[in-house]
Amino acid sequence: MFVAVVGLSHRTAPVEIREQLSIPELQGTEAVNYLCRYPHIQEATILSTCNRLEVYLVASDAEHGVRETMQFLSDYKQVDLAHIRPHLFTLLYRDAVMHLMRVASGLDSLVLGEGQILAQVKKAQELGQKSKGAGRILNKLFNAAITTGKKVRTDVKITTGAVSISSAAVELAIRQGVALAESQVTILGAGKMCRLLVQHLLSKGCKSMTLVNRSLERAQALAEEFPEAKITLTPWEEMIPAVANADVVFAGTGATEPVLEKANLYGSLLHPVMLIDISVPRNIAADVEDLPGVTLFNVDDLAGVVEENKAQRQKLVKVAEAILEEETEAFWDWWRSLETVETISSLRLKAESIREQELEKALSRLGKDFADKHLDVIEALTRGIVNKILHDPVVQLRAQRDIEARRAAMRTLRELFNLEDDLQLQPQQEQP
Repeated sequence: MFVAVVGLSHRTAPVEIREQLSIPELQGTEAVNYLCRYPHIQEATILSTCNRLEVYLVASDAEHGVRETMQFLSDYKQVDLAHIRPHLFTLLYRDAVMHLMRVASGLDSLVLGEGQILAQVKKAQELGQKSKGAGRILNKLFNAAITTGKKVRTDVKITTGAVSISSAAVELAIRQGVALAESQVTILGAGKMCRLLVQHLLSKGCKSMTLVNRSLERAQALAEEFPEAKITLTPWEEMIPAVANADVVFAGTGATEPVLEKANLYGSLLHPVMLIDISVPRNIAADVEDLPGVTLFNVDDLAGVVEENKAQRQKLVKVAEAILEEETEAFWDWWRSLETVETISSLRLKAESIREQELEKALSRLGKDFADKHLDVIEALTRGIVNKILHDPVVQLRAQRDIEARRAAMRTLRELFNLEDDLQLQPQQEQP
């Protein structure tokens, strides 16, 4: 078995490529099921956010598993593989494990230490479980990554001074000269990212804003979370007038196609407007910037804002990475121990078979009355003896970290106890 990750992120691909491969939440189960039909894919799940699309997999063969995953991305999203291949990265073995640890801890995020990614990693695990794509290996890996992410945030305070994509967007507007307290602000969407937008706008002095959403009930629920703000709710059908009247517009809907285009805005804008798109796929088409008076920014433009935060927290990152190394090694010890499962199972089965045979002989000599009266005690006694005899060899075998020493011990056990010689050792599992 091999563990690997294939994907792309804000580090390897521009937003134009990321949005082509983005997999909406509602398509997640279908996508995982599609991927698991490939012959070498044993387990799989998908982490899809505005800044990354990563496929985590367990494969029977590393080369074939990676190749099938790349082909899946091409086939499922109907894009030319040659077009996306230069932007894809592949990590195997321990590197794949460490990568997920870094992602869950926020160390690989555009905004260092951002909090949303941990919840997104949990959703990726839930997707794998729901679609039957995640089995024993991926569930163990994701549990370890989620635990590590929580530990980093608690012990290292990596989120101290950190900002989300939403707060980076607000800061960008301020840097561009927008006086939020005096400006007309419009927000498109009412999801988690827009909730964070409202929160950060309020912290920067913006007390009045217009919220446009397809579901007014959801928009109303969001507005009720911030009673101190004056939030005007606007139906989706009136989106264009709401944009035209604004000084700055933040777009954060879950739409898979642009909701603002040059065609539907042409002739509607009465004064200069700043448009900040924090969604992937993008909510605002690139051609909107051709309109006079429009200044357009997308998620890639936020990199400069968040870079300063990274510099302030590099010392904390070193402490966090030490935790990641420790947790990655713990997972890897567990992964290596899987090689011993077959030998340990065979040893226990043989011991149990001997116990049952000898117990049956003893009970037949003791007589039916004695056997019926004391069976539970005798069962517990014999099981306890077997378990205590096997305990030390099993613990020592699992704890052995040296691959050759462990395999030598496994062979010795099989020879000494005459276990069936069907052991398949796979040295590729031990790649660092």
